[in-house]
Amino acid sequence: MTCDADGVAIMMRIFVRVRRALAPLVFLTMLSVVLQADAQQTKPNAPVDPDASAVKEQTLLQQEARIKGRIDMPDNRETVLIEPAGRVWERFHEVTLHRLGAIVILGMIALLALAYVVLGKIRISAGRSGRKVLRFSGFERFSHWLTAVSFVVLGLTGLNITFGKLLLRPVIGPESFSAWAQVAKYVHNFVGFSFMTGLFLIVVLWIKDNIPRRVDIEWLRQGGGFIKSKHAPAGRFNAGEKLVFWFALGAGAAVIVSGLLLLFPFYIENIAGMQITQVVHAVVAVLFVAVILAHIYIGTVGMEGAFEAMGTGEVDLHWAEEHHDLWLADALAKERSAEPRGPPTPAPAK
Repeated sequence: MTCDADGVAIMMRIFVRVRRALAPLVFLTMLSVVLQADAQQTKPNAPVDPDASAVKEQTLLQQEARIKGRIDMPDNRETVLIEPAGRVWERFHEVTLHRLGAIVILGMIALLALAYVVLGKIRISAGRSGRKVLRFSGFERFSHWLTAVSFVVLGLTGLNITFGKLLLRPVIGPESFSAWAQVAKYVHNFVGFSFMTGLFLIVVLWIKDNIPRRVDIEWLRQGGGFIKSKHAPAGRFNAGEKLVFWFALGAGAAVIVSGLLLLFPFYIENIAGMQITQVVHAVVAVLFVAVILAHIYIGTVGMEGAFEAMGTGEVDLHWAEEHHDLWLADALAKERSAEPRGPPTPAPAK
């Protein structure tokens, strides 16, 4: 019994000593936990350890610009697993752009339809004269149609990127749409260079005739030729055509530069820059399509005799008098000065 009592006493002394040794360690551990929890509450933007065993996804996405991993590939960009900013871009591309494009393009089509119902086709008031006047040379028409056809192809293939999944894929099926989308992408990329060439030629040929002049203000005051009771004077290009020219130049430059950056990604920009470039390219392209729809309307069904200018290069004399009278006066003066003169009248003999 004595031995058992001594053993119990020794065990109790050892337990007391261990408890006394561990008590400060337990206290410090509890204090550390409390301080850490308090720091997280007072500092919501404190760094988050992505390697922690339990991290809330939303907290991680809010506090980390990019969620990265470890890879053996030499390209460091491939380490990005999740980029929260990409979700903002995705919403723009899949929601905002769809709504913007539908509003702008369908809105323009509705306005043009309303204009046709209210105004109808603008006719030549004096009727056709039967006499033609050369308005555009063959090279000018080639430059215009190179740009126009390229733009139409780019517009259709570009709109396929935005609206194809919503409108075309349900009609032709996923497999056919996938094949078409791949072809459309390559067509879009390569036709862009012919558009660049055509736009450059148009600028070189017509920039001198599109400089704003005082007569453009008078053209606007007279209703731009849409009010039959008023005459709107104009040179080779009126104020409306000049606005289209300068818009096409600015928008064309924007889609060309942004398109080249998208065609050769990451040579200049990072991921964020590529997203901004895609937004600029898409928004400007949608506005560009809407403006060109109005240009096509006026040049075809909206105005009698307008299409002939780019179709054959010649316009009716009365059409030119009504819509471009100042240019017609200059053209007729040059035509008369170019006519060969007859032999000089001999002087009377003295």
